[in-house]
Amino acid sequence: MKSLKHNVAVLSSRIAMMVGMLAIFLLPTASAFAAPADNAFVRVVHASPAAGTVDVFVDGNKLLPNFTFGTVTDYVSVPAGAHKIQVAPAGKGADAAVINETVSVNAGVPYTVAAIGTKDTGFGLQAFADDNLLSGGMSKVRVYHLSPNAGPVNVATGGNTVITGLTYKNASDYLTVPPAAYTFNVTATDVNATVPVSATLKDNTVNSVFAIGLYKGVPALKFVVGTVPGVPGMPQTGSNPAVAAATSGNSALPWFFIGAVSLIIAGAAGYVVRFSRTKR
Repeated sequence: MKSLKHNVAVLSSRIAMMVGMLAIFLLPTASAFAAPADNAFVRVVHASPAAGTVDVFVDGNKLLPNFTFGTVTDYVSVPAGAHKIQVAPAGKGADAAVINETVSVNAGVPYTVAAIGTKDTGFGLQAFADDNLLSGGMSKVRVYHLSPNAGPVNVATGGNTVITGLTYKNASDYLTVPPAAYTFNVTATDVNATVPVSATLKDNTVNSVFAIGLYKGVPALKFVVGTVPGVPGMPQTGSNPAVAAATSGNSALPWFFIGAVSLIIAGAAGYVVRFSRTKR
């Protein structure tokens, strides 16, 4: 009997040790899966017609070397909170920055951060909170007015004016439209000049039209279209669909951990029962 009690005690200590090891290995993994919930998503647009090719520094680290005018990055995951952003002529280092600003971002929110301005207007950053959630099967469009001398613009398509009086440093509301090929006629109302922008919009996408450059200047006014996958009906997942998987992974791992422990305990209990029967 004493031998039985001793063996049960030894087995119990081994179970406790295995549970502890599982906790050590599995719980940090669960935290890693949860990390994206604490992050924001940021993309950067070079919309400054006078800055030339630049390096972009975030919190002192060079994030975007040789960043050229008209480039739109993908969204990248960054910790929520305040970040120092510096934009400097390429190869000159952060101390030569023409833009030194702090941008604060919230967890789970996608942002567009545009480098804008000229020597006359001043260089700076303009941040926009984006909305990449979709209704199933539809497409969304948003126009960002980043041209410093184009004046207010109207946007029309299919004979209907869908955006009115959009001014510099602002973005329109989102238009939700069926997927199709569209021509958007962008009219600078101060000079009554219209530029057509053609785009084929696919289902479950979010499409951004950036008006950049100078009207009758160099670099010339142009429109850059950026497209990202939409996230249908999943709030707080930003613009990266993979985040949804990571979030659900966070809830699955603790259950995996509990299940693994349960299996160990059940197996151990079966071993104890079999062992006690052999001793009778």
